[in-house]
Amino acid sequence: MSESTRLESLLRRDRWIVGGVLAVTILICWAWIVPMGRDMYGAMTGPSAWMMTNRWDASYTTLIFAMWVVMMAGMMLPSAAPVLLLYARVIRKSPAGDRTQLHVHAFAAGYVLIWTGFSLLATLLQWGLTRQEWMTPMMEASGDRVMAVIFLLAGVYQLTPWKRTCLNACRSPVEFLSRYWKAGPAGGFALGVANGLFCLGCCWAIMLLLFAGGVMNLWWIFGITGFVLLEKIMPLGRQAAVVSGVFLLIAAVWLVLRL
Repeated sequence: MSESTRLESLLRRDRWIVGGVLAVTILICWAWIVPMGRDMYGAMTGPSAWMMTNRWDASYTTLIFAMWVVMMAGMMLPSAAPVLLLYARVIRKSPAGDRTQLHVHAFAAGYVLIWTGFSLLATLLQWGLTRQEWMTPMMEASGDRVMAVIFLLAGVYQLTPWKRTCLNACRSPVEFLSRYWKAGPAGGFALGVANGLFCLGCCWAIMLLLFAGGVMNLWWIFGITGFVLLEKIMPLGRQAAVVSGVFLLIAAVWLVLRL
């Protein structure tokens, strides 16, 4: 077997391994999210029964945090697939090619770490909103005023230069890797953290919409996940960000006028 043929075979294997691990991880996350969401708006006696309490003790807070971590992984890892697959290809073609999987796992760990940090902040925000009675027991905004504030915040951010900068980094994995490249597994972890920060900068305001429509409302979860993919992967992603910002501002004004 020639060297080029062997390399192509390894690249193909890497695509299957990285893609397979991502797919399995995402499916596991959704396998927990979907039953909880269905039960939340159903009998509330199954996977979501533990949520039916107003006591934010250590056990409940830990479960809410775990819920956010799993939800963020399930929602954000699909849009991270392009950069992870490209990173695996670059490493395979480098002198460190025999440690490709280690590098990719380090990158993924850095990326997930950032969204784990966001999950912690989201847990604290949910606790605060619940304590102020700005969220219902169904984990939804308690009224139009709260929803309008969330829409306004998300809408304004969608139109800012910070949003555009972060979105451009997420949409251009080749440019991102060339600009922020660091060698070795530790470098891969640092790259994952950097990519996660750009991703967070791109999507944090959109994720806040979960507090408006329902943290466990599957329609909102599916819709936001699909929109994130549209923004970061599809050709009209940049335009979609602007249109969504305008739409959210209009929705905020409409909600205020209803008060």
